[in-house]
Amino acid sequence: MNIAKDEVRSFLDKLPDEYALDDIQYHFYVVEKIRKGFDRANAEGLLSQNDVEKTFSKWTT
Repeated sequence: MNIAKDEVRSFLDKLPDEYALDDIQYHFYVVEKIRKGFDRANAEGLLSQNDVEKTFSKWTT
């Protein structure tokens, strides 16, 4: 059985019938970005809220 196809079918079944192809593509894009973010966080570790705020403040000042 093809796991990727099963995931796509399951995903499509959860979306409203009136979604256009662009809407479906966008949702696939967002889900993939989230998955990659989780994978990266698992591989590289996470930052604390403090670290994020310090880094962000450097970018905005």
